[in-house]
Amino acid sequence: MSDPLDFSAKVILVTGGGKGVGRGISLSFLAAGARVVICSRTPPEDMPACGDNVAQFTTCNVKDAAQIDACIDYVMKRFGRLDVLVNNVGGTPYKDAATASPRFSENVIGLNLISPMNFSNAANRVMQTQQSGGCIVNISSVSAIRPSPGTAAYGAAKAALLALGAAQAREWAPRVRVNTIIVGLVKTEQAHLHYGDDAGIAAVAGTIPLERMASPEDIGNACLYLSGPLSGSTTGTSLTVHGGGEKPRFLDAANPGN
Repeated sequence: MSDPLDFSAKVILVTGGGKGVGRGISLSFLAAGARVVICSRTPPEDMPACGDNVAQFTTCNVKDAAQIDACIDYVMKRFGRLDVLVNNVGGTPYKDAATASPRFSENVIGLNLISPMNFSNAANRVMQTQQSGGCIVNISSVSAIRPSPGTAAYGAAKAALLALGAAQAREWAPRVRVNTIIVGLVKTEQAHLHYGDDAGIAAVAGTIPLERMASPEDIGNACLYLSGPLSGSTTGTSLTVHGGGEKPRFLDAANPGN
């Protein structure tokens, strides 16, 4: 019986795969033997690698449709196939909804919704021609399923990404599967920018039932599952990876001593 987590014959494209969550995704696929291509506007200082298996890099501004097409072309010319696309690029600065300019909101929605939609469309055109089809994994956020104060446009875009993936899965079946991961709090190399020092990070982690933030590799391993035969009948759905979620604040108000 073949190993369902052996990706040695697969080609994976990870947007923003050089740092943060994207780097963890790249490393998980590299450890599974896959040939990994990462893309972003600038190359990472330290290319993801697992032993002798090193990721390849190509420049791509994911908000530029022509550069997306060029990125897909690079993968096809380099490897002759594309088995998995992970739409990882995203994010937003903090901005109160009432003071966010139209241009600010449009840029946030463009990065977090329009870009993965365009990338998925380009990948699907290739995958539909392959006998083995392909898989697309979108990286969403818990901001899609709970209030997102200070990042309202981001939360709205990530919520729309859930609907987008479900619609694409229906349209592109049976050859291409599309699923979405709803990502909770993740400890990356930039965690201190959001949560402060080690004590702040530990305090935030203490609010999670598993008592830790996810690692980038945790998200990568979820991508492995959704991209391989273990999830062969899974498409058009979402997988929540958030350590059990956040404790409802009403419980503290109702039981202040607990």
